[in-house]
Amino acid sequence: MQSPVNPPGNPPETWQATTATGTMAPRAEVPDAVAVKRHYGRWAAVVVLLALALGVAKSLAQNPQLEWGVVGQFLFDGQILEGLGQTLLLSVVSMLVASAIGLVFGFFRLSANPVLRTLGALYVWVFRSVPALIQILFWGNLALFAPRLGIGIPGTGWTLFSASTNDVLSPFAASIVALSIANGAYLAEIIRSGLLSVDEGQHLASSALGLTWWQAQRKVILPQALRVMIPPAGNQFITLLKETSLVSVIAGGDILSHAENISGYNLRTVELLIVAAIWYLAVTSAATLGQNIIERRTARGAAQQKRRAKAGPAETAKEASL
Repeated sequence: MQSPVNPPGNPPETWQATTATGTMAPRAEVPDAVAVKRHYGRWAAVVVLLALALGVAKSLAQNPQLEWGVVGQFLFDGQILEGLGQTLLLSVVSMLVASAIGLVFGFFRLSANPVLRTLGALYVWVFRSVPALIQILFWGNLALFAPRLGIGIPGTGWTLFSASTNDVLSPFAASIVALSIANGAYLAEIIRSGLLSVDEGQHLASSALGLTWWQAQRKVILPQALRVMIPPAGNQFITLLKETSLVSVIAGGDILSHAENISGYNLRTVELLIVAAIWYLAVTSAATLGQNIIERRTARGAAQQKRRAKAGPAETAKEASL
């Protein structure tokens, strides 16, 4: 009896045995013996969590000590919205200044100059170790030991500028200074780690092309390091957004400061705290969504570069012509 053979040109995956009569033998059905997992534990955990969430929500909704009408009344109050605007302004300005500080001290940390490297290490050590609340209180009470601020040459009596500390450093300005310096220390480490993630060959290639140090950083190193910096920098911005609530200790004008001012005369402290919490939840959620969008766009750009590198110059020229 002739044994079944694979016909010439027939791929192995579609091979079927041919019988002696020339007809195709039916492929044997393989029984599906794989058991379906039911995940009963997951469903039980979901039920328990839903029950707990409903219990907490019912307890809060039926609590006679909470007046939810007050929450709705002040959720879009003018003072609360003004505080929300100040919170967003404080966050954005502090993040921009902190990024500039972090960029400078991040390069200091990688400098070949031992003085700059030590200065960068001291800055990160001091301002990352001291709690942000203490730094805010320090800058908010600077006038207690420095009544006037000025610019001049010490020992000569020559002064270019001099003014009262309270006039120069308002609570809002002191809040920006404190948050910028405190978060600059964290961003310096984020930028340093991003710069270290770039392969040493990129530095050598930049030098071979005749680029100056700044041109190499701006055109070659920093664009590649940004992909590593963006996720932790986004998390740092969300942390900074929440840290703005700390400036309420010096009446920095944030949303929590306005909520505390309102609760000072209507004595509905918890309701106003709920109002502030709702707005903080909303703005941090929006910031998280924006961070996810930026990360996806950055990852998409990196994937396109890898695909072009694999395709070669001909495919790259074809895509460019389209």
